[in-house]
Amino acid sequence: MPSAIQSEQQLKKLLETVIQQGASDLHLSVARYPTLRVDGKLIPLTSEPVLTREDTTNLAGALLNKEQAEILQKELQIDFTYELEGKMRFRVNVFYETGNLAAALRLIPYKIRTIEELNLPSILHQIILHNQGLVLVVGPTGVGKSTTLAALVDEINHTRTEHIITIEDPIEYIYQQDRSIINQREVYKDVKSFANGLRGSFREDVDVLLVGEMRDTETIATTITAAETGHLVMATLHTNDSAQTIDRIIDIFPASQQQQVRSQLANILVAIVSQRLIPRIGGGRIPATEILLNNDAVGNLIREGQIHQIVNVLDTSLEEGMVSINRSLAELVKEEQITLESAEAFATDKHTLHIFLR
Repeated sequence: MPSAIQSEQQLKKLLETVIQQGASDLHLSVARYPTLRVDGKLIPLTSEPVLTREDTTNLAGALLNKEQAEILQKELQIDFTYELEGKMRFRVNVFYETGNLAAALRLIPYKIRTIEELNLPSILHQIILHNQGLVLVVGPTGVGKSTTLAALVDEINHTRTEHIITIEDPIEYIYQQDRSIINQREVYKDVKSFANGLRGSFREDVDVLLVGEMRDTETIATTITAAETGHLVMATLHTNDSAQTIDRIIDIFPASQQQQVRSQLANILVAIVSQRLIPRIGGGRIPATEILLNNDAVGNLIREGQIHQIVNVLDTSLEEGMVSINRSLAELVKEEQITLESAEAFATDKHTLHIFLR
């Protein structure tokens, strides 16, 4: 049986390989090679031995402290961050599958990249100038929502004197406080829940709130209240586009409350940023980004429940800074950043995509 020291050395070697190969994730599962995700694709490390049940158990043991191990035994899964010798941080999920331990680790860079470095639309600089309201960054898992939010928070940190509170599960990016005061609170460690942390922030003289994820009705309701009461709130949702995001927020409430929520959302929404990471010609990935800004037309559609018509506003409001995901993909094709095949794979409407390509 490998010693704890040997397991730690094996883990360190694998994590250093993540950096060397430019990977975003590392997967550890029984009967599989350790596997990296590079530019969105899974790549097995065939130079390493296939992992056994003993291997994944020992590697998980090298990741977990005593308290985390106890939580894992109780909950059968756990999210946390792991730091290796002050050189790299990972967001980790350790879980059981078919009775075996497995783990998924995502690299969190120490350096928080700027809006320009992330190739995000410059309109984001204007969006975060708001003193109150709701900014949502949405998309499937693994498209860089946390990275985009970190860029927005850090720009506020360097340009304004604000009290910023983040509520995260777990804490990912670590901010170096500059002009702003930043307090980062981790769910289950510093605060009992997202909703509990949000309610507490009302008594903490907060200006800007970052909510790692709006997971349930209570968190969404408290987030809306925070945005209504003079705070700039930024949050994420696992939705595909602006219209779906609005529908998801409204539909999570009972029918008797939905009209009120529509009215609240129409008043507080600042913007919805929906993104995808597209394989880039020559390697790497680049974001395609949909930007919905809440103007009079959008607000009226939300109040009237005509959410399906929002796509028409997106397609006709380019001068205001709005852009649909299909237009964003078309521009990347024209700039020869991505292939037409990639654009078609990520488009929500291929016909509209080809219209924008003309």
